[in-house]
Amino acid sequence: MTSPSPALQQTPRPHHGENTLLWTIWFAYGAFYFCRTNMSAAVPGLKESVDAGGLGLTATQVSYILGATKISYAVGQLLNGQLSERFSPRKLLAIGMLGTAVLNVLFGFGTALYFLIFIWACNGYSQSLGWTPCVRVLVNWFPVHRRGKVIGFIGTGYQATAVATFLVSGYAAQMYGWRGALWVPAGIMAVAAVVMLVFLREHPPDRDKVADPDGTLSAATIGPRNDPRHSVLENFLLTISNPALWLLGVSLGLLNACRYGFLDWGLTHLKEVQETGVGIAALKYAVLPLGAVAGSYVAGWASDRFFGSRRAPVTCLLLVALALLSLTYDYVARTSMPATIVLLVCIGFCIYGPQVLLVGTAPADLARRGTSAAAAGFVNCLGYAGAAGGDYFTGRTLDAYGWERAIFIWAAWALGAAVAAGLLWNATAEKDK
Repeated sequence: MTSPSPALQQTPRPHHGENTLLWTIWFAYGAFYFCRTNMSAAVPGLKESVDAGGLGLTATQVSYILGATKISYAVGQLLNGQLSERFSPRKLLAIGMLGTAVLNVLFGFGTALYFLIFIWACNGYSQSLGWTPCVRVLVNWFPVHRRGKVIGFIGTGYQATAVATFLVSGYAAQMYGWRGALWVPAGIMAVAAVVMLVFLREHPPDRDKVADPDGTLSAATIGPRNDPRHSVLENFLLTISNPALWLLGVSLGLLNACRYGFLDWGLTHLKEVQETGVGIAALKYAVLPLGAVAGSYVAGWASDRFFGSRRAPVTCLLLVALALLSLTYDYVARTSMPATIVLLVCIGFCIYGPQVLLVGTAPADLARRGTSAAAAGFVNCLGYAGAAGGDYFTGRTLDAYGWERAIFIWAAWALGAAVAAGLLWNATAEKDK
């Protein structure tokens, strides 16, 4: 038998166009946050009295709006995870991006509570068309041993755009009222949709000409392919019968309850306890995603480098740290502005390191028979169900007991998420996929 050439015995070469693909997804998925995280800058206006230009809503009423988008996002993740196995990710992304831009504009025209709940619920579904198509494209392009680093890099994208969102929406709200926090980001999102349509490619052009480590030429190097021959029902059954995905979903749900405590309510907390304007509070709060950029990348890299691509150890350790940091946050925010900024950077690091692993890398690794998008959608469904519950209990706790009790509850959720992730400490990618 002829020996394979030295070139073919090496680790498979990167595909042509990888850098363009990575930056396109980095920007496209990150852009969704312009029309999601912007609500944090609108919340203070929603709570202000009508005489001051707001809508006079209570924290509990605001929680209904915030919770509605999480519930619809959860349902959308479950459904769209299946659709992403069958339909063009590029088309699904375009529908989601343009839809969320339109819905943000409509929300800005609303005044009635039930109208706002309905529109923001629809926005949650449009937002759910973002992540699972991106996961499918990334799995098409990258093998398991590179996936932690790659998805970690993509995670830095929605942290960078979250920084921009806090700044843009915060100052838009300060200049134009709370509606400005909806309308200005919507315009940015529409431009991002056009950029995505121009540059995104769903598959590598040379996907069938890659050398396996043993020297054979095979497309299988890229990892498990999403098999269109599987029916939606088959994909769904493969997903829900996987106990590892349930644990990932529980961990993500508890983490998201804490995460959206900081994202949805944190800017309002900072504005109130430091008695500052929404624009200044947004400027301070924008450091949280800066820490998240580092956390997103470092967590993926560390799981590949130090734990043999096991995601649970890094996830568990960072969640314990998040719980401890959260316990100190309310006190620090009331006493020291510089210390608050440093603490927000650390909290961002500890939120988004595990979040990126739970939301994409771990489900893609532990999915069965290549159903990566379906797995990511299912885990995200459970994750955002937890986020919806978190928003509701945060709003009720604020109305009844105030900020300190609410933030202590966020810490408890982070600790619970660490316990769930710890049960998967030794889990690795499926060998038979």
